[in-house]
Amino acid sequence: MDGAPAEGAYDVESRAVRGVEDPRVEALRTAVSRVRRELAALSAELSDRSVAEDALAELAAMAQTGTPEVPRLRRALLAVAGAVGSVSALAAGVAQLREVIDLFGAEVPRARDGG
Repeated sequence: MDGAPAEGAYDVESRAVRGVEDPRVEALRTAVSRVRRELAALSAELSDRSVAEDALAELAAMAQTGTPEVPRLRRALLAVAGAVGSVSALAAGVAQLREVIDLFGAEVPRARDGG
């Protein structure tokens, strides 16, 4: 292997930072957009399609603000994953979304004052 990311993976380390924008936010936008496109293209009947669409809209809104909250990211991801179940056509996109959200969970907690 040459150290390159797997196909479909988002290599946040190699992305140039524009201004002060967090490259994880750009990765989140990309992943959300991918799953939205794949879900829209899916002709199969999904009983919880609206749940997935609402959760993806919430993720997109958080990415738009530029400062997503990790617990909300994770709840929305669970809603998407639960709504699409084991639909193989969406598996790669949902996996990419999970990987990107995991990047936000890797933040170092801030030290508390007065300890």
